[in-house]
Amino acid sequence: MIDSQRYPLLARIDAPSDLRNLPEDELDAVARELREYLIESVSQSGGHFGAGLGVIELTVALHYLYDTPTDRLVWDVGHQCYPHKILTGRRDRIATIKQRAGLAPFPKPDESEYDVLGVGHSSTSISAALGMAIANLRKGDSRRTVAVIGDGAMTAGMAFEALNHGGDLYPEPDVLVILNDNQMSISENVGALTKILARLLTNRTLVQMRERTKRRLRRGSWLWRFLRRWEEHWKGMFVPSTLFEEFGFHYTGPIDGHDLPTLLNALRTLQELRGPRLLHIITKKGKGYQQAESDQIGYHAVTPFDPTRGLVKKTGPEKPSYTKIFGDWLCDMAAVEPRLLAITPAMREGSGMVRYSREYPERYFDVGIAEQHSVTLAAGMAIEGMKPVVAIYSTFLQRAYDQLIHDVALQDLDVLFAIDRAGVVGPDGATHAGSFDISYLRCIPNMVVMAPADENECRQLLSTGFQHPGPAAVRYPRGTGPGVAINPGLTSLPIGKAQLRRRGQGLALLAFGTLLTEAEQVANELDLSAVNMRFVKPLDEALVLEMARSHDGLVTLEDNALPGGAGSAVLELLAREGVQTPVLTLGLPDVFLDHASRGELLTECGLDAAGIKAAILKRWPQLPTLAAGRSSSAAG
Repeated sequence: MIDSQRYPLLARIDAPSDLRNLPEDELDAVARELREYLIESVSQSGGHFGAGLGVIELTVALHYLYDTPTDRLVWDVGHQCYPHKILTGRRDRIATIKQRAGLAPFPKPDESEYDVLGVGHSSTSISAALGMAIANLRKGDSRRTVAVIGDGAMTAGMAFEALNHGGDLYPEPDVLVILNDNQMSISENVGALTKILARLLTNRTLVQMRERTKRRLRRGSWLWRFLRRWEEHWKGMFVPSTLFEEFGFHYTGPIDGHDLPTLLNALRTLQELRGPRLLHIITKKGKGYQQAESDQIGYHAVTPFDPTRGLVKKTGPEKPSYTKIFGDWLCDMAAVEPRLLAITPAMREGSGMVRYSREYPERYFDVGIAEQHSVTLAAGMAIEGMKPVVAIYSTFLQRAYDQLIHDVALQDLDVLFAIDRAGVVGPDGATHAGSFDISYLRCIPNMVVMAPADENECRQLLSTGFQHPGPAAVRYPRGTGPGVAINPGLTSLPIGKAQLRRRGQGLALLAFGTLLTEAEQVANELDLSAVNMRFVKPLDEALVLEMARSHDGLVTLEDNALPGGAGSAVLELLAREGVQTPVLTLGLPDVFLDHASRGELLTECGLDAAGIKAAILKRWPQLPTLAAGRSSSAAG
């Protein structure tokens, strides 16, 4: 429970209606308490941090002036939603965020009626808010709709598709877009839009003069109409805000997003208007916590920490994560292969590319939050003889599926996809789960799909995919592996060849990826065969058929959804060849997995060693007896 002595105002706010009952002159104090409470809570739980600190005043202002949840408030991405959750009845549970059975790290409609749209990926807010506004217009509903989007999310094409559509509708939908401009995504923002917004910021004085003049004139007077008609002509001479005005959105700003009275006044003015509007506010990511302001990348998302000391770097040797293995491989391969070009859609830190970006800046391309563009950009590079490597999360590659098929695979272009966060991801929940990449990749012609079992094999398969003259993907999970020593070379493996790791009796376990560790443990306990499959596509058909014909059954193991997954590939092969061997497929169930740790989710799905063993014994209960009999015969 919240300490009412430390947070006397915040303790009284169980819903936005309580906030709206406070006098306006107490809102600055509410914002101070909210910022302090957010720092205290996230330091205990971990989670997304800097973005929430940057929207404290905006969150207070929106819930104070708008009748939420009747009025619709749509957050983009969701990194910035923690203050919103605190003010909307989830204050006392905020320290459970990202934990099993705790609050979700992103807006989630089945968690609260105040979370209008579930969001984990970026740049969806304007489209969704526009759809709500159009629907309400058709129904004659007067509720208002607000979308909050960051300048980083505004780099995605989907945001501009929504602006393009929304500004040219008649009758005009009543929608307000708030552009939260802090010059940051997770890393620093990139691209021409960043420069445009920077020019807007340098011309703030001129914009403020314009807005003051418009407010002093009587709306509808001949002078007001004259200035409105000529506004774009003279404004375009000085500031680039015409970008949004030309889209058909009435532009206001930029204003200080941490100046609560100014923010309230601007929102009140915009509430009096109708049609598409855009309010441009300037904020600072990490506002109010000095360490987060100074290190906006490091404090984007945090583990639990002491707020008096800040984040403390870990000391001592650690097992390298799969992300680091990829980053080191990328630098090593770039040193010997000048054709290598690396692309990321705004995930430099998350994809392990910081070192590469510094050592090879001219061969590093951060395209912003633009996954579709990243894939087709790679296609263009490959056409001209370069070898692009697209480093991307499994969940984000879903956003570029058409480009993957049409622009790369259909033309059999030489592009390598390094797919991070494949399989169970954990605390970020269903929006970030990499549960489907095997299913959506293996059905694409020309694709080579690889799933390494350990750290060294990850490096080897990255080299294999790089040297393959066509589209290839290596999928690897978040976190660390079993601790296998890494050969520093750039050795590749034969494409489509699996590895028999243990010859046993009765059943053969076919493991795709990092579940090989659990498979070998169960195989040793039950005297079964274990195969490291390595390749989902092409499948090692000869070895699979040999295992099927020499064993009583097969068990497939994968960290991917069962429908259409690697187990399905084995079943298709056996059906095509007329082989009747029983098959047990183990993988992720046909549901969206909730947030919890990776280990908790694997256990829940029956993919830890105990769960795998239990599933096998349920299907073949006679196995222990048979294994004991074989042991007695061997001893005799």
